Amino acid sequence: MYAMLRGMKANRDDKHLDALKDYFANHKALPSYAGIAELLGMSSRASVQKLVSRLKENGYLDTKVPRRLVPTAKFLERRLVGSSPAGFPSPAEEAMGDAISIDDYLVEHPSKTVLVEVKGDSMVGAGINTGDILIVKRESRPRVDRIIVAIVDGEFTIKHLRKDNEGYYLEPDNPAYPIIRPQTDLKMYGVVVGQFRKYDE
Repeated sequence: MYAMLRGMKANRDDKHLDALKDYFANHKALPSYAGIAELLGMSSRASVQKLVSRLKENGYLDTKVPRRLVPTAKFLERRLVGSSPAGFPSPAEEAMGDAISIDDYLVEHPSKTVLVEVKGDSMVGAGINTGDILIVKRESRPRVDRIIVAIVDGEFTIKHLRKDNEGYYLEPDNPAYPIIRPQTDLKMYGVVVGQFRKYDE
């Protein structure tokens, strides 16, 4: 089991925090003190206040908004449980480690970052499938040999940006598709810096 932070009660506070995270994911807000008591099965307001105090002390909650609990960046972090080999199996012992924020991990420049949903199969060789969500950093500087979102002849596309003696061109990662050389215009919309997809449960 992962080590408890200062002042937090073993097991129970962790379970309460997980319940609050699930609630926040579903409602996009934290419950009131009375709502916390109902959610966690606490019989007294004093118990709720002590829990909230511990969570605030450890950096999970804030009360900057009057009479309202607000989650911090730490609240939104996810536990990093180690690594798992994609080849031969290894002993299945869960090693609880640090926590990371998915947004912090994937997004370096929030003001320049957008999400793009993939349509089509021209980049399957690069592991990019239809329905995937790409994290794209907006920039106009050409990034040769990177996967980019480009505007070619007025249309958006996701391809490798290449350059040869004839100039810039776009290369798919699927042999069923030809390379694209712009007829009139090729603009760099952004460079792909990450991606994610959701699997069926």
